[in-house]
Amino acid sequence: MKRILWTLSSVLAAVGIAAAALVTLNLRGEEPLPAAETLQSTPALVARGEYLARVGNCMACHTTQGGAPFAGGRGIETPFGVVHTSNLTPDPAQGIGSWTSAEFWRAMHHGRSKDGRLLYPAFPYPNYTQVTRADSDAIFAYLRSVPPASEPNRAHALRFPYSTQAALGVWRALFFAPGAASTAGDSASTKTAEYDRGAYLVNGLGHCTACHTPRNALGATADAKAFNGGLIPVQNWYAPALNAAAEAGVKEWATDDVVALLKTGVAPHGSVLGPMAEVVFRSTQYLTDADARAMAVYLQALPQQAARATPAPYTAPPAAAMARGGKVYEQQCAQCHGDAGQGQAGAFPALAGNRAVLLADPTNTVRVVLQGGYLPATAGNPRPHGMPPFQQTLGDEDVAAVTTFVRNSWGNRAPGVGTIEVYRARERRGM
Repeated sequence: MKRILWTLSSVLAAVGIAAAALVTLNLRGEEPLPAAETLQSTPALVARGEYLARVGNCMACHTTQGGAPFAGGRGIETPFGVVHTSNLTPDPAQGIGSWTSAEFWRAMHHGRSKDGRLLYPAFPYPNYTQVTRADSDAIFAYLRSVPPASEPNRAHALRFPYSTQAALGVWRALFFAPGAASTAGDSASTKTAEYDRGAYLVNGLGHCTACHTPRNALGATADAKAFNGGLIPVQNWYAPALNAAAEAGVKEWATDDVVALLKTGVAPHGSVLGPMAEVVFRSTQYLTDADARAMAVYLQALPQQAARATPAPYTAPPAAAMARGGKVYEQQCAQCHGDAGQGQAGAFPALAGNRAVLLADPTNTVRVVLQGGYLPATAGNPRPHGMPPFQQTLGDEDVAAVTTFVRNSWGNRAPGVGTIEVYRARERRGM
């Protein structure tokens, strides 16, 4: 009996020590909150906060279609269930009307809510932790100025054990350190104030690594793989690598072209589609010229991925697939993209030599064929051309064939696409 009690007490002691360590790790760097509000809001501070909220693309997640701005309620699908965004309006009961700027800063910097709860990283506080207190205060001042909405906060729908604060605490202990500045873009070249500003915007409010970095089985990213590209969980769009010329790297572009892509969605060497089109529409088109240039300078300075020592051998697709795809292309695509995939300048992108078409992962190309491709309407490109969806008119075999044809014509060389890959794209399943 004594042995059993000793074993039990040892287990309980170990659990207690582990729990204490977990709490300590999740409280690291936090300071006691001041008892009263100290922030003095001004019109200039509110205006700056509005701009910064656009840079962070806050409205995209915290506003439902047709709902009140920042009233929350949008469901963010994750591999672990659905996280519903919170009400950020100044409503005192449902929103942040009873919050202080210090409590808002704690949410941004430490990922902890007003009541002390740990927040889920669907709210990208692993990036926002790099935002300065001054910028956090400006965003808070702006959010306190928007019309209040009494939209109730919806409970998350996460599977056990991911629904527990204990599991979230373990995740944070493993993968989150508050205030750690990212070194993902460090370069051997001499830093400039413009580079530093770009790094701050890209890694902080811009949270670009949240999509353009692969995630592990627990949904975490790592600086060592930052900007290497990755499939966006559940959405199943591939966010191409920003540090590889063959994907979405811009190191060799003219800086003005990178600025144009961020602010208009189109540039001589590429355009944005899918989730990035929404980012440009809601966020980056509103960047000041100076901030857009700073981001461009930083992105061009990213250390590039090492090229593969031995590229994968090329295998020509079956002649039957190419013939079928060529017929579909002639009937459905050539009118806009040209008989030789040359496109039309200022209207329809060229497909010959198009690196988005040639990605090793064909997910995006298949999804554009199925769902259409739409550029964002921006001040610099107010009436963009779009591509209609073909998911109702083309079967899986035709979509696979035409995608294979486009990826292997006019000098293009890329793996063919099978019907199973089209099926997975229709169902939003990973390749």
